[in-house]
Amino acid sequence: MVNLKNIQDARKAIAPFIKCTPLVQSQFLSTSCGCSVFLKLENLQITNSFKPRGVFNKLLHLTAEEKDKGIITASAGNHGQAVAFAAQKLNYPARIVVPRTTPKIKIEGIRKYGADLVLFGETYDEAEHKAKELARKDGCAFVSPYNDELIIAGHGTIGLEIIEALPKVDTVLVPLGGGGLISGISIAIKSNRPDVQVIGVQSKSSPVMYESLKAGKLVDVQKTETKSIAEGLSGNVGPITFEIAQKYVDRVVLVKEETLRHAVYLLWNYDKQVVEGSGAAAVAPVMENNPMFKDKRVVSVVTGGNIDSDLFQSILAAES
Repeated sequence: MVNLKNIQDARKAIAPFIKCTPLVQSQFLSTSCGCSVFLKLENLQITNSFKPRGVFNKLLHLTAEEKDKGIITASAGNHGQAVAFAAQKLNYPARIVVPRTTPKIKIEGIRKYGADLVLFGETYDEAEHKAKELARKDGCAFVSPYNDELIIAGHGTIGLEIIEALPKVDTVLVPLGGGGLISGISIAIKSNRPDVQVIGVQSKSSPVMYESLKAGKLVDVQKTETKSIAEGLSGNVGPITFEIAQKYVDRVVLVKEETLRHAVYLLWNYDKQVVEGSGAAAVAPVMENNPMFKDKRVVSVVTGGNIDSDLFQSILAAES
């Protein structure tokens, strides 16, 4: 299992390639929600999401043979951009498989960095199945967005930065899809401050980790047909992330689709941050469950800002 030293080593390895992102207090959310809300702005990270942290740590550890054969991955968008960007920087050939439903801004981001883009299927699950099939056929390395210890360790560097910037934090809220991000952050946080609450946030449209933890085992969950603005939370859960979540994550909460939309609006209107639906998920619980966080110092990890302009404008228009 990933440990604190793995995360500290990852921090040294990826330091030349990523930013230490700001941690800022949201005055509006703090006042309206009755707690001190701080935003860890990974939407300001390279490629506008947290994903390069784990990806660089993974790619820097590839063998010479793996580098020569190239890499392949599946993504809902942000991981794909990170792999394409890191592969370009490190001069590795890369193929990215994404669902046809992936937001245009994320598809354009992948193409911008020169990776071989494959559009396949309507869901992340279908894209991941295709990517693994191609990896077996071509003999290249499959880079999991979540179920990989090097990816997890890279993402855990966010937890180190949070503890250093706000030593007296009480609660850390983390958007949760496949679990790679919360796995790394929870290990980093709990290894330094076991008393800090680490809470995962999933949308009601994709509650895979929530239901798996509830059942005590990995379960298949019938995802709703309702289209979510938080497509970044649609990943599967793997055995590595599930085991870590069982040990280190205090709880997982589900939030409503309308709250995600309102969070996107509030983050723009009051904090001037462009945030995608999955990136805004960690703000939603303090909006829906104010009493749970009363008088606490809460960090919401804002995971990404890659939102299609049409969707962004429609949310702003509807919420205004």
